[in-house]
Amino acid sequence: MMHMTFYWSRQVTLLFTSWRTHSWPSYALTLLACVLASAFYQYLEYVRYRVRRGRKPTEGMAEEPFLLRSKGAGMVGKIAGGVLFGLSSALGYLLMLAVMSFNGGVFLAVILGLTVGYLVFRGEDHDRTAGLNSTCACA
Repeated sequence: MMHMTFYWSRQVTLLFTSWRTHSWPSYALTLLACVLASAFYQYLEYVRYRVRRGRKPTEGMAEEPFLLRSKGAGMVGKIAGGVLFGLSSALGYLLMLAVMSFNGGVFLAVILGLTVGYLVFRGEDHDRTAGLNSTCACA
């Protein structure tokens, strides 16, 4: 049966008809898989950000015009960025489909994994780049 509202049950079909849980241990393993997949999604986003940021010029330097760039130097970075984007997008859509099972535990597991992954992989780096250490002209 396909649910169209959130429900709380240990019986869930996730992504494939062969991935069904009928017992508490199988449900717990499914939730653990959702947490790990969500944290891995944040890791992929972190790596993709690092690859993309590594290709940009340093602060204060003018970017080299497109026509003068060497063709082979940035190609590996572009391919790596494209592969990481594809993997990250695919995993993100799979997580979305998992949440669309409308199981409350799966929803909470995905949110927990995204939160933990963000805190572990992206939280500190994002704070540094957002300029939170800059002085505030507050009254």
